Amino acid sequence: MAKLSLFERRRRRVRTALRARAGGKPRLSVHRTGRHIYAQIIDDAAGKTVAAASTLGAKASGANVDAAVEVGKAIAEAAKKAGVTTVVFDRGGFLFHGRVKALADAAREGGLEF
Repeated sequence: MAKLSLFERRRRRVRTALRARAGGKPRLSVHRTGRHIYAQIIDDAAGKTVAAASTLGAKASGANVDAAVEVGKAIAEAAKKAGVTTVVFDRGGFLFHGRVKALADAAREGGLEF
């Protein structure tokens, strides 16, 4: 088995802790890169993506905090359409700070509970 990077170790630790607390709720997973930020709501029981939003869409562009806020609002809207109101937040291996926090706060304002 190859040695895992610090990021991958952190991501696995976060995901394992989430599984213990999730209680069957869908997971709001966030991924960010230097150019984009992505969010998707995943139903782990069914193995399906319920809703998704990213800066690849037309509304938001770039990878700054403003774009993350737009993605947060978009994922909240998509979740409402899919009938999801409560989720658990999966920050992956990223710190809850900056763009990730901005996305989470915007999703909460949009009506998602976590």
